[in-house]
Amino acid sequence: MRARVLAALTAAVLLGTGTAVPAAHAAPSRPGGQVAPAGAAAQLAPAAAAARAPVPCPKAPAPKASRPPRPVPPPKVPADRVVGGERLDTPGLVVPDGAAAPPAVTATSWLVADLDSGAVLGACGPHEYATPASTQKLLLAATMLPKLDPKQVVTVTRDDLKIEPGSSAVGLLVGGKYLVETVWLGLLLNSGNEAANVLARLGGGDDGVPGGVRAMNEEAHRLGARQTHAVTPSGLDGKGQFTSAYDLALIARACFANPLFRRYALTERTKIPAQPALKKGGFQIQNENQLIYRYRGALGGKTGFTQLARHSYVGAAERDGRRLVVTLLGAEARPVRGWQQGAQLLDWGFALPRDASVGRLVEPGELDAAEAAPSGSPAPSTTVTPAPWRGPAGTALARMADGDWRVIVPVAGILALTIGGLVAALVARRGRSRRVGRRRA
Repeated sequence: MRARVLAALTAAVLLGTGTAVPAAHAAPSRPGGQVAPAGAAAQLAPAAAAARAPVPCPKAPAPKASRPPRPVPPPKVPADRVVGGERLDTPGLVVPDGAAAPPAVTATSWLVADLDSGAVLGACGPHEYATPASTQKLLLAATMLPKLDPKQVVTVTRDDLKIEPGSSAVGLLVGGKYLVETVWLGLLLNSGNEAANVLARLGGGDDGVPGGVRAMNEEAHRLGARQTHAVTPSGLDGKGQFTSAYDLALIARACFANPLFRRYALTERTKIPAQPALKKGGFQIQNENQLIYRYRGALGGKTGFTQLARHSYVGAAERDGRRLVVTLLGAEARPVRGWQQGAQLLDWGFALPRDASVGRLVEPGELDAAEAAPSGSPAPSTTVTPAPWRGPAGTALARMADGDWRVIVPVAGILALTIGGLVAALVARRGRSRRVGRRRA
């Protein structure tokens, strides 16, 4: 009894000095110091379930187009669908909280991201499989631009010209000799499929085009584009060839990081040189990406189309020091073309706050590094270790923690007297117990 009384007196003394006594069973805290309200856990489950329900993407009406049956996509890999953040694992719309609705487009999937910070500003089905068409050429550029000398002269072979009849070509000639830089311009301005074969062959070494395609898939893996598989270097349809809007953004980010690509992508026109040995004159080509002519701050990009893939598009622009990229797949050319749909989504992205985000573009090699970590090793902790409890500012405990001896000395004296009283009480109680024990014996 005496011990309880003394403990109560001690608490009263400490409270009298302004020292806060922590509660033994305080309410659980949320990150940031907010106290979780009663029943919060019960409220989270239905909210989380509602968040998982896909939100339909705004769709523009488009005429029905005759197209071949869509290829069966690979099975969904859960780990691939959360690359960049769990909110991106949706077949529907994901936008920042409170953001205005994005424009209605005909694309089956799209994504808008910040090229510099990597923040994903919004998306529709970002990890849904789709076929790339000629936006595949961006993966070829990301893979081969760092490897090939733009001033090297290459001779075009007959095999380089083995492309689908009627598909896009820049007009390279068998036996023609061209600078690699000229071939790049033919690829990016005029979407030349034979130019893609030339560059893949050069970069593929002894294995030629197959080696180039293999290098493209290795680069996609390094970039974190785990839903991308190339079969052709040009984007001409091939069995098992897929990508996603998210993967295209990773690939485009790698391209726009290369100054050569930036220069090529903004080139409005160039001349394919004459081939005197073949008695053929030169001719001019121009950039097919209308964004660079009609959109303020345009940085370039790539168009694409096949009957199977429909229209695909990648475009980037800069405004007020902010560089955004848009990717879209499976679009129709009416009511507006693919680049115009991209421009609408870029406008929407530029109108968002600079800190808006629903996910991020992973860095090159990031996923490889995570996979190479020893199994069972703990993930790096981002938890901040809290400082020792020191009481509210201005109280005795807080002032003691700050080394204020004017508080430490009197409080220490009070504690010493209290502890001394407790010890004396215990000794006296033990003595009485022994005397009582002797009498009972």
